[in-house]
Amino acid sequence: MADARFGQDAEIVFLGDLVDRGPDSFGVFQTLINGKTAGRNWTVIRGNHDQLFLDYIDGGDPTTPGGLSWLHERMGGRETLASYGAEAIVGRDRADIVSHIPQAHVDFLRNMPLTYEVDDLLFVHAGIRPGIPLADQDPEDLMWIRKEFHIDTRDHGPLIIHGHTPVKTPTHYGNRVNLD
Repeated sequence: MADARFGQDAEIVFLGDLVDRGPDSFGVFQTLINGKTAGRNWTVIRGNHDQLFLDYIDGGDPTTPGGLSWLHERMGGRETLASYGAEAIVGRDRADIVSHIPQAHVDFLRNMPLTYEVDDLLFVHAGIRPGIPLADQDPEDLMWIRKEFHIDTRDHGPLIIHGHTPVKTPTHYGNRVNLD
């Protein structure tokens, strides 16, 4: 759609959560890698689900702030791993499961920035901690924050463009725009 309106050189920013949102996380990553390799002007921000995937790859036991495991049926980790050909998880060695994930996908995950700033816009997955300078933001807040950010009406400097919190239509709140 963006190509039809803006051309192949259109700058596009993806706000994260590339995994756990459907049956083909592998395909989503491969499409983005192929596009960037072809020179597309794409920036891909790391979301909390992307971080959980990376934590799993790195040998951790990724959980949400609410304590749900990334492999819990509500989180999508199993579907993400299945898209990489690791359908059966129970009883399998993690190293065997992770061996199905191409190194290019792991490198892509590791290199996804947490923020992207252009002109007077700051793109971030979840939001920022109000009152904290942008340079001092905690990565956890950038990927997970909700309430404290949503209720704050202060000017943050740049207009914050974020996802993470589902809305039916893009919503402008004066100091932030929620696109998820």
